[in-house]
Amino acid sequence: MWQAHDNLLGLIIHPGYADPVFAGQDAQWIVRVENPDAKPRYGVALQWQDRPPQYVDVPASGVATVTLAIPAKRRGWLRAGRLRVLTRYPLGLLQAWSWVEFAQGCLVYPPPRGQRPLPAALPNSVGSGLGEQSVGSEDYAGFRPYVPGDSPRRIAWKTATRMDQLLVKRFADQARPELWLDWRLLGLDPVEARLAQLCQWILKAESDGRQYGLRVPGVHLPPAHGDIQRRRCLEALALFTE
Repeated sequence: MWQAHDNLLGLIIHPGYADPVFAGQDAQWIVRVENPDAKPRYGVALQWQDRPPQYVDVPASGVATVTLAIPAKRRGWLRAGRLRVLTRYPLGLLQAWSWVEFAQGCLVYPPPRGQRPLPAALPNSVGSGLGEQSVGSEDYAGFRPYVPGDSPRRIAWKTATRMDQLLVKRFADQARPELWLDWRLLGLDPVEARLAQLCQWILKAESDGRQYGLRVPGVHLPPAHGDIQRRRCLEALALFTE
């Protein structure tokens, strides 16, 4: 009994974290167990609800990690709640345990579902409010976010000193149709069905290498492409409230 108790005594359980997932998947919650003592701790486990406990040995003056699979049933913030810390060391006859709970959460995106094809790209005057100029002109037409491959000569360096992202000067001869993933295109579909379809569109546009913008009530993200754009759009869907 004393050895089982002492096997947990003084352990430090650090707040867990998990990468974002889509609703319906398991969040892989990684928790660090730190042992400040000069003797190892054997057979230490963390357990979420009624799922099987996950055991590790924690080295002397060292750290071990435990990964817990926690179901992400709905979009938004997922919190693990109370986690049981336990051990049956040394003989497996007795169990010592305690509880930990942290405020950290994992972001859960809507499930990517829907059968609708990507909407048609529209002239960029729809997205920016700028009138189209004749093809081949060099009329100034505002800014757009920088994407890899843009000429350094087009970067608005003066503006870059005041903003967190690089902007590129856009001229009318560069005007191209822009793809907008717009909440209003989904008519009277239920809220969660709209979010699921928008999520599917984001992943499709990203995999196709398209530049795309997102419009949902309260959120307007201009067209861009890449991991940052994908994350920002999916976060907007995950945290959407009516």
